[in-house]
Amino acid sequence: MIPFSVLDLAPVAEGSTTSQAFANSLDLARRAETLGYTRYWLAEHHNMPGIASAATAVLIGYIAGGTSTIRVGAGGIMLPNHAPLQVAEQFGTLASLYPGRIDLGLGRAPGTDQPTATALRRYFDSADAFPRDVSELLGYFEPATPSQPVRAVPGAGIDVPVWLLGSSLFSAQLAAALGLPFAFASHFAPDYMDQALAIYRRDFKPSKRLSGPHAMLGINVVGAASDAEAKRLFTTQQQRFVNLRRGRPGLIPPPIDNIENFWSPTEKFGVERALACAVVGSPETVKEGIEAFVARHRPDELMVTANVFDHEARCRSFAIAAEARERIIAGE
Repeated sequence: MIPFSVLDLAPVAEGSTTSQAFANSLDLARRAETLGYTRYWLAEHHNMPGIASAATAVLIGYIAGGTSTIRVGAGGIMLPNHAPLQVAEQFGTLASLYPGRIDLGLGRAPGTDQPTATALRRYFDSADAFPRDVSELLGYFEPATPSQPVRAVPGAGIDVPVWLLGSSLFSAQLAAALGLPFAFASHFAPDYMDQALAIYRRDFKPSKRLSGPHAMLGINVVGAASDAEAKRLFTTQQQRFVNLRRGRPGLIPPPIDNIENFWSPTEKFGVERALACAVVGSPETVKEGIEAFVARHRPDELMVTANVFDHEARCRSFAIAAEARERIIAGE
């Protein structure tokens, strides 16, 4: 069975605090390590009250320092917001502190609205420079030469696995051309998933970083004791997406008993389409759903995410996903 990993946004729930969100993330990472998850990734977002992972590299250091074996990384760093040299220095530092445990996933969107993108990087106009910035960043991880005018210190000569992330065909094509592993954001934008995977695998060119294509898919997994309980927990994520579409991003809301009273038919259609890659239910339902998803799409890895209001319920959901993987391996 393929490896499972965790995608965390350090969610800040209503009635909670950012400090508690960070403590929850570390607790979840430690549990994920015990459960056998391969990676624990954090995602860069800005100007969103319910997501506390804006300073992604700082939070990666906190999680890596509080765990022992699980790989910790960015899923991802939004490269248009940063100078490639600074990213290389940050992740060179992390990889020096935690050798063999740091991943760097790169995205081409700003991960926020236009005014915030301008505040982050005032000369940012679009993501058109992304291929050039990726190449520049990869260059900083190469061993430095005597005549090199600018080098990443630390960073030069340090092995930091670099992934490209995407929700369209662009990054699939670029990852194939550069010979990099690729992660598709099917957990919130699945429309181009199959096409992106086909292009990436067809056009992949081996590189010194990767000899063959390696693709990861994101999936929402909300597990609970029963299908009904899991569906209720999933209303937190459904409300979150509706609120984003209404232009009212806020803290993570508690689940509700009847989502149909919350959204309009148009909102329901849009959210269900965005969250189509979701397995929600009892342990048996989760096992069957994950097994079917993997059999259909054949990813090399699976990145599991769960936006659940209650921390213990969220941890239990990830435990159910890990148990499903073990049962699939055992042929149960």
